[in-house]
Amino acid sequence: MRDRGAVVIIQNNRVALIKRVRTDSIYYVFPGGGIEAGETPEAPAEREAWEELGVKVEIQECLATVEFNGKQYFFQATIREGEFGTGIGEEFNDLQRGAYVPL
Repeated sequence: MRDRGAVVIIQNNRVALIKRVRTDSIYYVFPGGGIEAGETPEAPAEREAWEELGVKVEIQECLATVEFNGKQYFFQATIREGEFGTGIGEEFNDLQRGAYVPL
């Protein structure tokens, strides 16, 4: 697996998550994605917040780094602009990847 950057957004006493629905499972993940060659861990966190949630974020501190299927970076972030739940990334149109539901 490849390394991944993700955002942890806590607003109005709620935590932003993506509900993943696949053929045989339902699970929840923090919004984020794989780190491409030459990117910092913050870059996919910002990009995927836009694509998956429809919001632009300000990345703050790294809350945790976890070794699981590669290195996972979790960044505290705040929403700067956009409307939560309006993401239109490619993952929403790829039925092979299952459903993505912003919560």
